[in-house]
Amino acid sequence: MLQTREDIRNVAIIAHVDHGKTTLVDELLKQSGVFEAHQEVAERVMDSNDIERERGITILSKNTAVNYKNTKINIIDTPGHADFGGEVERVLKMVNGVILVVDAFEGPMPQTRFVLGKAMELKLPVIVCINKVDRPEARPTEVIDEVLELLIDLGADDDQLECPFVFASAKAGTASLSADEAGRDMTPLFETILSSIPAPTGDPDGGTQVLISTIDYNEYVGRIGVGKVDNGVVKVNQDVVIVNHHDPDKVRKVKVSKLYEFNGLEKVEVKEASIGAIVAISGISDIHIGDTLCDPDHVEAIPFQKISEPTIAMNFIVNDSPLAGQEGKYVTSRHLRDRLYRELNTDVSLRVEDTDTTEAFKVSGRGELHLSVLIENMRREGYEFAVSKAEVLYHEDENGKKTEPMERAYVDVPEEFSGSVIEKLSTRKGELLNMSSTAGGYTRLEFMIPSRGLIGYRGEFMTDTKGNGIINTIFEGYAPFKGEINYRKQGSLISFETGESVTYGLFNAQDRGNLFIGPGERVYSGMVIGENPKQEDIELNVCKKKQLTNTRASGSDDALKLTPPKIMSLEQCLEFIGTDELLEVTPKSLRIRKKILDSTARKRAAISAQAKTANA
Repeated sequence: MLQTREDIRNVAIIAHVDHGKTTLVDELLKQSGVFEAHQEVAERVMDSNDIERERGITILSKNTAVNYKNTKINIIDTPGHADFGGEVERVLKMVNGVILVVDAFEGPMPQTRFVLGKAMELKLPVIVCINKVDRPEARPTEVIDEVLELLIDLGADDDQLECPFVFASAKAGTASLSADEAGRDMTPLFETILSSIPAPTGDPDGGTQVLISTIDYNEYVGRIGVGKVDNGVVKVNQDVVIVNHHDPDKVRKVKVSKLYEFNGLEKVEVKEASIGAIVAISGISDIHIGDTLCDPDHVEAIPFQKISEPTIAMNFIVNDSPLAGQEGKYVTSRHLRDRLYRELNTDVSLRVEDTDTTEAFKVSGRGELHLSVLIENMRREGYEFAVSKAEVLYHEDENGKKTEPMERAYVDVPEEFSGSVIEKLSTRKGELLNMSSTAGGYTRLEFMIPSRGLIGYRGEFMTDTKGNGIINTIFEGYAPFKGEINYRKQGSLISFETGESVTYGLFNAQDRGNLFIGPGERVYSGMVIGENPKQEDIELNVCKKKQLTNTRASGSDDALKLTPPKIMSLEQCLEFIGTDELLEVTPKSLRIRKKILDSTARKRAAISAQAKTANA
């Protein structure tokens, strides 16, 4: 018989990137007494990963729990970036409602639509939290109308349109039920959660059913499945059967060896958990997202949404450059393979495939950011490898025609730069759908563009808009192939010799384009040392020293003025590399190089590629 468990609320915090979800969770934790009065608490305590802290983005969803008025509120902080949408999709199955955080100035953004749409599909009740109301340019009343319009657009029913609004400043730790009234603390938000988010229901006497929505990984205990107890009770040492809605053949008997519930930021060991509880289960080696743990006498899988497929791929290759193995700790194909397959333990949107060579692995993900975060994590762990240019994954429709992933891109730029952005995106096969003026002299442009048209564009976009533009994209689906795109208008400056770069050689080379290196750096033949403004590649000798013919010339190198080199970040390198180039990634360096290092072999390969294209 179905019962409601009034002492629990399960809620997810969803929002567009940088609208303040994680800061809001910080305040809920602080004000619920999770931390001791004297305890020092880091800002954005939920962002536990170094890259999350540095970039100010949430990559992995996190579970926490607070107690308010004898009610346990389980809170899940979700990522806001489209590349990590796979995280959002699955955690919504654990909750009974969502808090939608919207910036009081920016209003609903592309990712707001995406995450809210996912919540609406699951018929989850929504609390709208208008955050950052203390910003000088905040416009909360207009944002309310924009949110209601978005709800209508997404087909909300009458109950969903009656959703409560809370006005907060997560940074100041205050919330209020009125846009005109300043709050004192987070009590109004806590009260709204208790009154508007339904308590979980289930049959406590029925057969056990736990749907696994997230996988955590710990080197000591292995895989840890996190999910909500939908029915019955789950106990330590209980025998259960694993089944999966999308894989009917999967039926396996296992034992629950350890069981945890969340309390603040800790996992607390418990002996049993009943309906509505969010639990972590360890000791089951082959547990996956979407699995249901059932009572052996009542085997029934809970339906689970399939995770969206990856849209882009790149090859991760063992580094074979002349400088290979000198800076990394893990350099072999076995190291690379083990690390990539280990990533699958926690990242559900990633795919790793072996290729026809043991030296390379095809890694597919949801976007450039998704894959660049993996690359950055690996180099910090001491891995050394090379990666190829990101390429989109094509499909075929029922008529055998080639289709490609499409993105809806929303661009906010100052008016004077809109012409340049429209021109650039049009050459990348983008189609302008909408153009409107927004506050502060900005223009909002909406494009439909192939995913491959955005590869390598962000850096160019920041230059074109002098750092004042914002571009947000969201995966729209597959559409017929739009034709070839010419990605790069620049060529590469390539080192002709192996050695160490010297001022004299660099001084002669800098007239040809922007250099990526300074004097005293190790280079090798085939390494890309700069960009040529023209579309052709040029080979240069930057190791060339001045012939010392008389005593006066020996010190004249000091007078040579070098332009500072262009130092590129990981993302900029990934955007720059061409299809015939690789990025060499080590814990200390990022080097761009040609796939074929030998100059003569490279020219032969280019001639045969041209001949093939002509014959085709």
